[in-house]
Amino acid sequence: MTAATGPSSRAATIEALPPAPVELSGVSRWYGNVVAVNEVSFRLEPGVTGLLGPNGAGKSTLLHLIAGLLAPSAGSVTISGRSVFGDPGVYREIGLVPEREAVYPFLTGREFVEANATLQGLPDPASATQRAIAEVELTDVQDRPLAGYSKGMRQRAKVAAAFVHDPRILLLDEPFNGMDPRQRLHTMGFLRRLAEEGRTILFSSHILEEVERVADQVLVVIAGRLAASGDFRAIRRLMTDRPHTFTLRSSNDRRLAAQLLGEPFVTGVTLEDGLLVARAADFGAFSRAVAARAREADVTLYEVLPTDESLESVFSYLVRG
Repeated sequence: MTAATGPSSRAATIEALPPAPVELSGVSRWYGNVVAVNEVSFRLEPGVTGLLGPNGAGKSTLLHLIAGLLAPSAGSVTISGRSVFGDPGVYREIGLVPEREAVYPFLTGREFVEANATLQGLPDPASATQRAIAEVELTDVQDRPLAGYSKGMRQRAKVAAAFVHDPRILLLDEPFNGMDPRQRLHTMGFLRRLAEEGRTILFSSHILEEVERVADQVLVVIAGRLAASGDFRAIRRLMTDRPHTFTLRSSNDRRLAAQLLGEPFVTGVTLEDGLLVARAADFGAFSRAVAARAREADVTLYEVLPTDESLESVFSYLVRG
């Protein structure tokens, strides 16, 4: 993703740049009265971008629009300057890992991957299949039917099938679902290596830590709208530096409340339904300070819980911001 330039230089800058691998401009997609994606615009360059949002935010719809499986109801989706939907020639540049299983259970892993290599018209589909299967560490089980694979193994088979034709653009919808920790780390490293070779990778997730491990850039979507985009570290700071609410139980809530009010990052404390509720502007500072303040007040802490750390609350804050 590229930063905006001033009005005087914008036209010259755009003319100097080659067509973006992926560009969405004012894209909307609706189904009857249901709006799945609403006026979304962004530009992707080579590298790994995380598409982050809660379930139902519109992530899968965006990926299917980019893959050419859906036509936008409004706006345009282009790859290297060419409209995606209805142009089979563009599909050679795209690999898609859908969230749904999308596998034939009676095929072996090798047959499944080789079928995609054949459909892509590769000159040596068997060799390409072996390379892709080795990348996802399925060589030892490649001749077993997919029906006998675990969910994580099926995910890896889908990654191999999407990558077998060596596409410039890889789209992955919740790719780490079902993988064990070792395979998750292996696949993350594989995606990073592909990005370093100059490919454009967009993967969706509703898990912040997955995006943090892999992506340099991030798109945050909620309710079909783009809530934030840019460098992951900057977006992460927005998520961290927002107001936070904690509930606490202690041996003396009133004494602890008085002690906490002396901290500059504590914006308020109240007693609600027998619990102490504290509001803080800095999550980390509060977490570090609360135990020390309790000791100073000779108060025993029984419980400290953040009450607004769900992804939905984070995204809602970004939208409001």
